[in-house]
Amino acid sequence: MTERKPPGTTFESWVDRQIRTAQERGDFDDLPGAGKPLPGAGQPVEEQWWLKDHLRREGLSGEALLPTALRLRKEVERLPETVRELPTEQTVREAAAELNRRIVEHLRAPSGPQVAIGLVDADELVAAWRGARQQAVPPEPAPQPAPAARKTRWWHRFRR
Repeated sequence: MTERKPPGTTFESWVDRQIRTAQERGDFDDLPGAGKPLPGAGQPVEEQWWLKDHLRREGLSGEALLPTALRLRKEVERLPETVRELPTEQTVREAAAELNRRIVEHLRAPSGPQVAIGLVDADELVAAWRGARQQAVPPEPAPQPAPAARKTRWWHRFRR
């Protein structure tokens, strides 16, 4: 059996002894943040606070943590706004083809929750893109030809 500690004596572990001697030397004096309150003290503890704090510090969105099926579905929903700024019809079709390729890849080997995802119709997307571009850019009026400047002959310059 192990021996019991006699009453009235203190047991100090090696770690406790190291901390006590460092305090006596003053190693913990003037540390950054000394005397300041702990962040979040007095507030209720959120679930997975460490994960939310990490995402905030790294500048990431919570969408990166979603399963592949849900991320793809969100991309399909946002695709019309995403392609609105693209310059040509070809780039809009390429964006739709890339998203369709990733959807097919996921459907071949699904992982995570079963979420219904349909392919993007490139023709409908291009039609919506054209409609948005026509509304955003009003047709320019035809340029008015400038009045023809009267050309002076070279001998008229000497008459003046």
